[in-house]
Amino acid sequence: MNPTLSPTPIDPTAEWLEVDGLGGFASGTVGGHRTRRYHALLLTATTPPAGRMVLVNGFDAFVETADGIFAISSQNYAPDIVSPDGVTRLESFTTEPWPCWTWRIAGGLQIVQTLFVVHGKSEVCVSWELIGECEGPVSLRVRPFLSGRDFHATHHYNCAFHFDADEDGESVVWRTYKSVLSVHASSNGRYLHEPCWYRNFFCQEEAARGQDCIEDLGSPGIFEWNLRQRPAVWMLAAEGHQPAEMTSAEAEFAARREAERTRRAQFPTPLHRAADAYLVKRGTGRTIIAGYPWFGDWGRDTFIALRGLCLATGRHDVARDILLEWAGAVSEGMLPNRFPDHGEAPEFNSVDASLWYIIAAHEYLAATSDATPPPPAAEIKTLRAAMEKILTGYSTGTRFRIRADADGLLACGEPGVQLTWMDAKVGTWVVTPRDGKPVEIQALWLNALWIAGQFSPAWKELFTKAKTAFEARFWNESAGCLFDVVDCENQPGVNDGRLRPNQIFAIGGLPLALLEGERARRVVETVEAALLTSLGLRSLARGERDYAPHYAGGVVERDGAYHEGTVWPWLIGPFVEAWLRVQGNTPAARTQAKFKFIVPLLQHLKVAGVGHISEITDAEAPHTPRGCPFQAWSLAELLRLEALLAG
Repeated sequence: MNPTLSPTPIDPTAEWLEVDGLGGFASGTVGGHRTRRYHALLLTATTPPAGRMVLVNGFDAFVETADGIFAISSQNYAPDIVSPDGVTRLESFTTEPWPCWTWRIAGGLQIVQTLFVVHGKSEVCVSWELIGECEGPVSLRVRPFLSGRDFHATHHYNCAFHFDADEDGESVVWRTYKSVLSVHASSNGRYLHEPCWYRNFFCQEEAARGQDCIEDLGSPGIFEWNLRQRPAVWMLAAEGHQPAEMTSAEAEFAARREAERTRRAQFPTPLHRAADAYLVKRGTGRTIIAGYPWFGDWGRDTFIALRGLCLATGRHDVARDILLEWAGAVSEGMLPNRFPDHGEAPEFNSVDASLWYIIAAHEYLAATSDATPPPPAAEIKTLRAAMEKILTGYSTGTRFRIRADADGLLACGEPGVQLTWMDAKVGTWVVTPRDGKPVEIQALWLNALWIAGQFSPAWKELFTKAKTAFEARFWNESAGCLFDVVDCENQPGVNDGRLRPNQIFAIGGLPLALLEGERARRVVETVEAALLTSLGLRSLARGERDYAPHYAGGVVERDGAYHEGTVWPWLIGPFVEAWLRVQGNTPAARTQAKFKFIVPLLQHLKVAGVGHISEITDAEAPHTPRGCPFQAWSLAELLRLEALLAG
């Protein structure tokens, strides 16, 4: 079921992504106009994968022939202006092996524009080539737009902006502000210094999200080429990533293009290459970006996504590096849920990140147990020691009242703190607090105890006790499924029976199923009937209080709907695994699952974030994609399912 992505039908609002493996990236829309403040040509991670800054936001491009001047770019300006009209000349677009646009201009001429980011460098390479015959010169002019701002911010006209350009042969260097990294531009054209401000760029996606959506950008000058002579090449690098020695722009460009083509050809499918976008450097190790364009590396997301991005794709070395990098971060049994972008202390507000770490480490060790050579004994010892620290901290008690209760189940939560994956919070309002004993946390807890019991028998007794309590306390006979939370707000006997997808982890998505037989079948049928959509599971069933059919509006409205009906594609993984377990994991059942559950996700690869899976969609049809268009665990679970269904 691995797709080969054909040239994408032209949806000018769909988005493309190129990453550098350091946390930086380039992104934009197929039509060329920037709709997000995160859309940028050169966006660098100053302290990989964090400290991300936009250095070059984008550019305008015009082609001049004997027939006139033709735009091959478009910008959005407030209040409702698209200029120039380049999007009307877009003939085709593909992401193979990198973003490539074909623009048709007068006289049957075509301009083919390609763009790729160099892996391991904060450097973007762009080229334009003329296709067709004509009389007279064909001139290309490109005007870059610069800022030098935090990638979450917007930029505005000011007197401190520096337009100065240091020119040296084929290279031009700009430093927009003294405290910002310089930009090194190289080309086989000529640079004309013509500084000016462009005002009132409008990012409609930010407006829809209730965020700052207007910005001003400085443009220091224009690059000019004669496309009749040769293709135009243009390279932009952040300070510290520019070539140590420059031969010629054409030679440097050709070398980078060939190296990138070779690197990308090593991935067996486009999905495998898409998975690589989320694997980035942190310190001397590796980590996983939760989603583009705005997420960093989150603990919970990292360990959920690792199984699909690394283990299902056979990249065991990357999985090892990530697990070892995080092993040293255990604190009082907890792993950080988030490393902030700028120097703040890590945040530990997650009850499940540490438990997902145990699942990921276990599956890594299982996947490599027969490898030649197997993981070194020292690595196994390090991973198991981290598991022990987590379980010891949780069993004796740690932050946020996380502790093994008298019945062996894992209790957690205190007012004002969001601890589970349903973690939306606006100010002091925790939208889905779920204090007490959430169902998926028990599934993770019991799996973690079962895993540790295989190498440390001391955990077996607690596992048996907790499993007995789970079977007795979570079954909701009247609804034919499991309670979402028992002992709500840490009040014994108070249960939350709202129908949510979290119960599916008792059957699928984890190594050990906690339910079997008739109860397992009833849970899967209930979840399928009430929560399943073509792109994932709803986070709350229709008819339940607080159900939100659409994810839209400002911060309060969106966060209020985030886990109150909104569909999450990543949940299709545990659901399909649960469905297979109750159907019987036969070849016929796997084939049925592919066409019933996987094909719609493969179709989604052509919309929103091209080649990737969105973070969320609306709860109701047509299930409009929302949130991050490029989400790690969404793609990871598709990859994990493909491996599972392959048998």
